[in-house]
Amino acid sequence: MSDKVSAVLQFLDGLLLHITRPVRWDSDHVVILNDEVRALMQEIVWGNLLEKVHIGLDFFDAGINRIGAYVIGTRAAQKALLLALLDPVEKMRGYEDAGRHYEVLALMEEAKSKPFGAVWDYYCLKKNVPVAEDVITEIQNYESAVLIKRISRH
Repeated sequence: MSDKVSAVLQFLDGLLLHITRPVRWDSDHVVILNDEVRALMQEIVWGNLLEKVHIGLDFFDAGINRIGAYVIGTRAAQKALLLALLDPVEKMRGYEDAGRHYEVLALMEEAKSKPFGAVWDYYCLKKNVPVAEDVITEIQNYESAVLIKRISRH
């Protein structure tokens, strides 16, 4: 899918995406940070298409907490976008324009080992949202404080 975005946008003003994941044994549809989601966000960012692409996510999973599914999916999509935004795209474009393809490949490879996790944690701290697995405790607290009231009413 990721390699089709820029091709399709040659003929359209915008694109509505519904990002999901095929049904698997462990989860139904919840977006995770996998290679395809990373490649899709990379195509959007590298193609400078953020203004043209509208991203929707799928959170259905009958087997897990809905709030947890929502949080996992949203954070996965945000992480994929952040990874793409951290790539030195302008520098790579400069090298590419100059016909210096070795340098482009070298930057792409070096970007893979950059400390993405530290940037993500800092972003979460700045946005006052749980960092790393602290999200689990936050959702558990929400379940016991809010969701339990909905169940007891029925």
